[in-house]
This record gives sequence, structure tokens and C-alpha cells, in this order.
Amino acid sequence: MRIGFGYDVHRFAEGRDLWLGGIKIPYHKGLLGHSDADVVIHAICDALLGAVALGDIGTHFPDTDSKYRGIDSKILLTETMKLVSKKGFAIQNIDTTIAIQVPKIAPYIEMMRSTLCVLLNIDIDQISIKATTTERLGFEGREEGVSAYAVVLLG
Repeated sequence: MRIGFGYDVHRFAEGRDLWLGGIKIPYHKGLLGHSDADVVIHAICDALLGAVALGDIGTHFPDTDSKYRGIDSKILLTETMKLVSKKGFAIQNIDTTIAIQVPKIAPYIEMMRSTLCVLLNIDIDQISIKATTTERLGFEGREEGVSAYAVVLLG
């Protein structure tokens, strides 16, 4: 068994789409990043890579490489899972928390879970996604950006 932890953060920006957990959330701002800036998927990728001691998402998909500019993070997750599988591990479960003040994302959590379980080839009961505000504290609370945390158990 291996445990991995991941964290990611991106700031809001005008003129960008808001991607969280592999789905597009309707909102007037998106997250700024080299890729589509999906903090949920990035945190999960880091947790998976950490569990098998393969570094982090930036090691495998550097923001200095133009081939990753604007890339769909679902592709990064699929590639990350290939690396985990090559090490002989499979996902037992994933637990993710999104820290976001606005927009409210509770209506989209089941769609995120469904999207991610298909990508990762796991059952929906193997992935948990929760959302929390920060009670208007910190950059998330000031509506400047979003962060996500993920823990994975591999076996």
C-alpha cells in the first residue's frame, strides 16, 4: 500500500474557462495556468505521483514545454495513471477537497466524480470530492483563486 498527497492552486482570471474535476463549470472567470488549470486534477496527479515516488506534475509535464500549453488536464491525469500502473499499483481510493468561495460547486460534484472515475477506471465509490469555503479568509475567501487537496491510497 502507498499513500500520496497532492495540492494545487491557481488564481482566477478573466477570459478563461473554469475547469474543475474534468468538467467545465459555468462562471464568468476561469483559472490562470499553463494548462487548463484544473486544480482538482492537478492535485490528484501530484498525489498519485507522490505515492509512487515519481516527483510531481511539473517534473513530468513542465510549464516550460510548449506542448503542454492549454492542454486538457484530463490528458495529464491519463498519462499520470499510466506511470502509476507501470509501477504495479492501482487506486484503492481518492479523497479530494476543493477550497473555493465562489462559485458554489455542490451541483457539479457528482459530475466530477463520474468523469474522474471513467478516466481512472475506478468505481465511483472509490473517489470522494468535497467542497468548502474558507469563510472569506485567505485568497480563496477573497475570491482570488481556488485550491485543491487530494489524498490517494494505492495498492
